[in-house]
Amino acid sequence: MEFQDKVILITGAGAGIGAAAARAFARAGAKVVCNSVSESASQVAEDIKNNGGDSLFAQGDISDKEAAARVLALTMGAYGRLDVLVNNAGIVLGGTIQDTTLEDFHKTLDVNVIGTFLMSQGAVDIMKEQGGGRIVHVSSVAGLKGHINRLAYSASKGAVIAMTKAMALELCHDNIQVNCVCPGTTLTPSLKERIRTSPDPGLAMEQFCARQPMGRLGTPEEIAEAILFAASAKAGFMTGSIISIDGGMTM
Repeated sequence: MEFQDKVILITGAGAGIGAAAARAFARAGAKVVCNSVSESASQVAEDIKNNGGDSLFAQGDISDKEAAARVLALTMGAYGRLDVLVNNAGIVLGGTIQDTTLEDFHKTLDVNVIGTFLMSQGAVDIMKEQGGGRIVHVSSVAGLKGHINRLAYSASKGAVIAMTKAMALELCHDNIQVNCVCPGTTLTPSLKERIRTSPDPGLAMEQFCARQPMGRLGTPEEIAEAILFAASAKAGFMTGSIISIDGGMTM
């Protein structure tokens, strides 16, 4: 199997894209560390183990320096190495340039950018020591083209894309490849809930689908496949790459 006995750490693994990626890596033979700020990823880890896989739940707010270090230490204590870090944890808060609060802007950057920075910084130390590794950032098409009423989110995801480029250039001689996946609108549990609680769920779904030229939303499993590719040996000549998987949204 592609990732047999590889150790994969996924932040934000409690639902949606993170959970789908965790399960996909496990099916490919990996040992998967599932992180979430709440206990949501514990069920994902338990499901993996119930299906014969090897998984560990590592709770922690990765935007906090000490918590991020604990998640990495727990990974190393359990498995002794880290082959792939998937920086998937993120939050989406609405707001325009005029009504986004400073608190919301800071909160978005803390999770989406600072968390990615802290986890990457710790992972790079480990990967250099062991002779290499892969880092996959999960950004968004919002970082490439922007979205109305998503100022802070768009800014944070643009920062992740820029971080990908800088890290890849710095680490290419250390056998550490850094790539980035940019999903379009994906039918995650959080989006399903937004649609369900909207004044007109049918219209809301139509509007979300209309943003993609393919006329439908992506699935977490489709995004997970892009993450696995970016982390795999098949992408051996790829670093600093930005993979858009968005139903044509950025065409």
